Amino acid sequence: MSGYKGIQSNIVSFLAPLKLLIKICSILFAISILSLIAIDQGIAYYVRHDVYTDINKLPYRPYGLLLGTSKYFAKNTPNLFYVYRLEAAENLFKSGKVNHLLLSGDNRTLQYNEPRTMFKDLRQKGIEEEYLHMDFAGFRTLDSIIRAKEIFHATPMTIITQKFHCERALFIAKFNHIDAICYSAEYPKDYPMVRFREIFARALILWEIFTEKEPHFLGTPEPLPSPTQNTP
Repeated sequence: MSGYKGIQSNIVSFLAPLKLLIKICSILFAISILSLIAIDQGIAYYVRHDVYTDINKLPYRPYGLLLGTSKYFAKNTPNLFYVYRLEAAENLFKSGKVNHLLLSGDNRTLQYNEPRTMFKDLRQKGIEEEYLHMDFAGFRTLDSIIRAKEIFHATPMTIITQKFHCERALFIAKFNHIDAICYSAEYPKDYPMVRFREIFARALILWEIFTEKEPHFLGTPEPLPSPTQNTP
């Protein structure tokens, strides 16, 4: 009997710190989740007045910054995020809300070139070449936003992307004192995971700002035409 009690005592002694550890981990997990939600909603609230969904209420800006994404998902399935962004850019340009479009995206391989793809598709939509400008070093949203100002002098600007992406892009712009607003492209249905991943992307951008992360490439300025030049 004494042996059984000894085993019980050992088990209790083992479980006590384990329970405490589980409790601490649970508390830390809850704090992490609440922090992510707070960051996500805080960024959305901070930029809420600069996100537009109604093109008629959107103020004029000389430059539109179209943020790139892949044209296709796996197995050549069309990416509706891409489709709707280009439709938004076309509508802004043809309605005179912007005069020039800066197409910023990834250019990682000869086969994958977001700016070139956007350029070709916008040309097919009838937008003349002189109003389309490509940034091949827009590897991340941060790169695209800062390069738009520092390299292309594309300010004041209207950022063009989906609302969730607008909010993060505008937060970057505001932190870097860049004059920007955003026009929200349509959000495709049935893609909840994209919005879920955005929660972590917003936490990451705070870390990058805190650590003073800079674009991969800057280089020599290549200013876009002034608003009075090449205006359609």
